[in-house]
Amino acid sequence: MKNHKFDNRKYLIGIMVVAVVLIYVIRLFQIQIIDTRYRYSADNNALYYRTVYPTRGVIYDREGRMIVSNQPSFDVMVVMRNVKDLDTLAFCRAMDITRDFFESRMADIRNLRKNPGYSPYTEQVFMAQLSFDEISDLRENLYRFRGFGINQRQQRKYNYEAAAHLLGDLGEVSKSEIENDSWYSQGDVIGKQGVEKYYESQLRGQKGVEVLLKDAYGRIQGSYYNGDFDKESVPGKNIKLGLDIELQMLGERLMQNKIGSIVALDPKTGEVLCMVSSPTFNPSELSGRHRGEHYQELAARPDKPLLNRPIQGTYPPGSTFKTSQALTFLQEGIIDSRTQYPCQGGFVFRGLRVGCHEHSSPLSLDFAIATSCNGYFCWAYYYMIGAAKYGTPQKALTVWKDYMVDMGFGYTLGVDLPGEARGMIPNSDYYDRHYNRSWNGLTTISNSIGQGEVTLTPLQIANLGATIANRGYYIAPHVAKEIDGEKLDSLYITRHYVGVDRKNYETVIQGMRQSVIDGTCRAANNPDYQVCGKTGTAQNRGIDHSVFMGFAPMEDPQIAIAVYVENGGFGAVYGVPIGALMMEQYIKGGLSEASQRKADDYSNRVIDYGEEER
Repeated sequence: MKNHKFDNRKYLIGIMVVAVVLIYVIRLFQIQIIDTRYRYSADNNALYYRTVYPTRGVIYDREGRMIVSNQPSFDVMVVMRNVKDLDTLAFCRAMDITRDFFESRMADIRNLRKNPGYSPYTEQVFMAQLSFDEISDLRENLYRFRGFGINQRQQRKYNYEAAAHLLGDLGEVSKSEIENDSWYSQGDVIGKQGVEKYYESQLRGQKGVEVLLKDAYGRIQGSYYNGDFDKESVPGKNIKLGLDIELQMLGERLMQNKIGSIVALDPKTGEVLCMVSSPTFNPSELSGRHRGEHYQELAARPDKPLLNRPIQGTYPPGSTFKTSQALTFLQEGIIDSRTQYPCQGGFVFRGLRVGCHEHSSPLSLDFAIATSCNGYFCWAYYYMIGAAKYGTPQKALTVWKDYMVDMGFGYTLGVDLPGEARGMIPNSDYYDRHYNRSWNGLTTISNSIGQGEVTLTPLQIANLGATIANRGYYIAPHVAKEIDGEKLDSLYITRHYVGVDRKNYETVIQGMRQSVIDGTCRAANNPDYQVCGKTGTAQNRGIDHSVFMGFAPMEDPQIAIAVYVENGGFGAVYGVPIGALMMEQYIKGGLSEASQRKADDYSNRVIDYGEEER
């Protein structure tokens, strides 16, 4: 009799066979058609994908002058598996390097910790950013050195020896930067500071690829399919800055042998007209293969030339801060334009004395601004913090602090540069912690004259000048004006209004104008346009800092400026005359002969900074 118990099994086996075949077919389809990894690996045995680097965007100043461009640069590349029968000494002579350097560099390339993703089958950077002269001997003898090749790139060319901190520099990408952005590979360069860093994604462009055919020995035979599979690179975008390079160069000349900064803004747009940080350096020093050596030399200097003081230096603003106090007191009804306070050689009350220079007393607000009277602003601040309408000093100080924040202090302004500091505006919690809630207007009186805990950046001081020039608003300061002909986004066109009435700004402006006519800013007076200014003498453990903040012309402001000279003494000694020269250069388009002589004088003046002052 026929046994039927195996009849069903044959169908099961058949299904299993069909399933296995289908799995293999699907997997082969996936490997050969869908997943490109295996095809790419196979292609690599016959094809070589050469990266085509894009041209980096060019940087112009506000007048269209090219300040940063590009020049040819060369990388020496090596494929380790193709290095055979190398005459090491001949190679070192052609490269003008030592044998020790050669061996050390080859070891670093093979070191997976230092060079993640290393493969002996792929090109590695042996030396980067060489000039044409540095590469010429190797080019002539390259046929003798199997496994080595030359890739052409570009490096930055700085057409002016100015604006190093603002423009920034390029350096080789770090391991973390490669991990954070797949656009980069070992040996690529990236913006490290300034505009180059902030606008890196716009300036760098997009890489292209050139597909080349290799023979069995790895030698390049030519283009693959006449370049049909090549991908062209896309150049980086050009950037036009608000910077006036002529104004910048004058500022750097005036600040020679001094430590400090100058910031000038266009009040109408918020564009940075100049941003001087002193001491400075030639931006070309941080370009090319010797960047690392020069960077270490600059970093070791005690005067800190790498510090971008306009946005990273935080200082007591001194008496320039009194303008913000006047606006606050007027808006809060603590004073009006007719209010007078005494000055008995300063503020003297309950055993506390804040000194002041000699002038008439009592005095009103415009004269207090013109003469920079400490007593006036101490009294007004004391009455505000103790005013009954606020209930407690804590609530009064919170109101005061909110005005300061609205004016752009205590937080970053959002300038399009990396590393901006926020400065310091103390709040009631700060004093509660330090004085166990037992404090009042006398305890914090130094706030009224821009001393004590209050610190601002020079950019914030210049922005205060721009806000006053605009009678109550500012546009966030920014260095870029256009990117490939397009305006910046809304952040840099939005008006930030301060909660102070326009009439109160006019009152303060009259005081600043009086300061220039017959006060502490007389050296800034110019017969061709009306200047408004305010000096500052910021106290320091050594010689005081010289500060100036102002704008011009009064009725149609074109420039707002802050000058900060460390250990320069009274504001009228350095701050005012330097600020006056900078305003004349920008408004008039140049300096008169008399002003040129003054500029030569101030550029030759030397402030001796001892180690303690640094």
